[in-house]
Amino acid sequence: MQEGMHAVRRPPRGSPENREDDGTKTRKFTFHLGRFAARLINCRPENLHIGHPLTISLLLLILLVVFLLILDLSRPAVCIYSNAGSSLFSTGGDGLAFNFGSLGFPWCRSKQGKTVEWTTKDLLRGLEEFVPIYETRPIKNNMYGMGFDHSFGLWFMVRWLKPDLMIESGAFKGHSTWVLRQAMPDKPIISLSPRHPEKYLKKEPAYVDANCTYFAGKNFVDFGSVEWDKVLKKQGILDISQVLVFFDDHQSELKRLKQALKAGFRHLIFEDNYDTGTGDHYSLRQICDQSYIRGGGHSCFRDSDEARVRRKRKMLWEKAVDIDELCGEGEAWWGVRGNMRDDFNHSNKAITYAEHFQNSRFVESVLDVYWELPPVAGPSLTHQTRYDPARVPDPIIEDGRFGLFRRIGLSRLDTSVFNGYTQMVYVQISTSDS
Repeated sequence: MQEGMHAVRRPPRGSPENREDDGTKTRKFTFHLGRFAARLINCRPENLHIGHPLTISLLLLILLVVFLLILDLSRPAVCIYSNAGSSLFSTGGDGLAFNFGSLGFPWCRSKQGKTVEWTTKDLLRGLEEFVPIYETRPIKNNMYGMGFDHSFGLWFMVRWLKPDLMIESGAFKGHSTWVLRQAMPDKPIISLSPRHPEKYLKKEPAYVDANCTYFAGKNFVDFGSVEWDKVLKKQGILDISQVLVFFDDHQSELKRLKQALKAGFRHLIFEDNYDTGTGDHYSLRQICDQSYIRGGGHSCFRDSDEARVRRKRKMLWEKAVDIDELCGEGEAWWGVRGNMRDDFNHSNKAITYAEHFQNSRFVESVLDVYWELPPVAGPSLTHQTRYDPARVPDPIIEDGRFGLFRRIGLSRLDTSVFNGYTQMVYVQISTSDS
């Protein structure tokens, strides 16, 4: 499997390396426009025909534009940064646009500061290739399963990493199995699922792969109970680092991380990496959410600025997290309302701040790479309502770029397929250095 990452830190958004000097261009434009206006003002009345109403209107309009541009340049620049990234999503009203993204979003820190090798340009090229593939999917209505964003993310990462074997925990109707097969047509797949996808074929479209080994239905074995050394030997896999494991089973991601580490797996993808206050299991994103300060670095006072911002977000976005969801009582840490859900949502253990802090330290000690899939496109293009734009990386296709959105073919898809984004994440792990 290609390692697919290198130790590089890209300059933050808004840095000199990543932006054009729009201020200089504006000043030049203002200067030339002002000089033109001055010429008009200094012209003789007989040349201007100053009594003509059209000429007077034109002169007043030019003076107004010059005044507004000078006024805009006189305002101080406002830069808002978070630890991991920043986002500015213009919503209007009471300065809310400048508050979006100011609180930042969770970011798991890797041991060596490595990141993935692929770039936004690679993602765009991948999108153009994947759209016609996605249109041939056998399961058109995959409600409660993966939508377009995560289908693309899984296909793209598998194509890039090129594993010799793919393991998926959680298959549902088989859509993710189909995506894996499109990415690597000739490689074996192992699928673990309490219910076999073939059971769905009786009532609705489903996908069963001929080159897949199923531990499903009556033969179901949970990921943590499989004797992986024997299974991999049977598959002819000699190097476990060439295996990719995909989790879409709604189990504690901390538990799955420990089980994968114990078995020796290095490359993992978690489909539902739920944000703080959402979801039905304990996710890496929740574990990494500003864990180094008591209360996670968030203000739990209802009259605080953060509480005010979060209340406004909640009014605009269904999945925004307000203070009541974010902060637990006493020693309780926020998570899924302060609890760690697991075992297919049958257990719901309360988590103290001390336990959460210990979990975050453990994750950091074994993490080589952490990369969250960005949304495919901005909310104005996809009409998504599930996630808070201020809590995710910048979309691959940013808001307003409808021409690119249409050219790639995304406008042909029903908008419902874009409403399943839950921060899918790729991680590479290894044993702790300590």
